[in-house]
Amino acid sequence: MKRACAVFLLALCAYTATADRIDATSQPLVSEPGRVAPGREIFVDRAAGQCVLCHRVADLDAPFQGDLGPDLSTIGERLSAAQIRYRIVDVSRLNPATIMPPYYRTESLNQVAQTYRGKTVLTGEQIEHLVAYLSSLTAPEP
Repeated sequence: MKRACAVFLLALCAYTATADRIDATSQPLVSEPGRVAPGREIFVDRAAGQCVLCHRVADLDAPFQGDLGPDLSTIGERLSAAQIRYRIVDVSRLNPATIMPPYYRTESLNQVAQTYRGKTVLTGEQIEHLVAYLSSLTAPEP
């Protein structure tokens, strides 16, 4: 019985480690670390990241926040920076039915205008700023 439990625990640990690797882009996309303030600006800029069109963040001074995607008010508590990066780069790897576009993928896309082919929606630097901003979103201290 003890051996069966030990084997199960080892398998569970291996599965969890594999799941974490699959659910994360651990290496930053650029050498400079992202910064919170520019990430916030990208998040609310309706011409850049356009994140605020589908997501909301409590206490964010941005009118008409969306509700198509999840509320990101405390995303920094739920996901690591690597997991946030993974979702921004291409969330369809986790959820093929998502309506969120891949922000850092250029291959296997449909209906892309010729002028945008081979280009990412956001740069690696912009994504790292978004990761810094979203990672900072936690519940307020009581």
